[in-house]
Amino acid sequence: MELKLMMEKLGAPQTHLGLKSMIKEVDEDFDGKLSFREFLLIFHKAAAGELQEDSGLMALAKLSEIDVALEGVKGAKDFFEAKVQALNSASKFEAEIKAEQDERKQAEEKRRLRQAAFRELKAAFST
Repeated sequence: MELKLMMEKLGAPQTHLGLKSMIKEVDEDFDGKLSFREFLLIFHKAAAGELQEDSGLMALAKLSEIDVALEGVKGAKDFFEAKVQALNSASKFEAEIKAEQDERKQAEEKRRLRQAAFRELKAAFST
């Protein structure tokens, strides 16, 4: 699912079968998942010319690189600044989700404490 979302964000959406074939192409331990090492292997294979030109992995590698000789230093700077900004916005989103989860945990804890206090009072009046 993470690979699917990443490919969509990069503007190169893939079908379910396309994603499975992408994973299979670099899945060294045959667990059906991409480890960090296997993810880095995508870029190693792309640099070595070992990926098919029309594969989803090649699309991923191309979307994640920049040719400084072609784009110039300013183009590379803009490219990486855009990447950092995208990562920061994703981090903000993750921080918002974490904050919501923390708020829910705190609310649940308060509710649990209120219930425990109520039970104690109920027990005091019952006897």
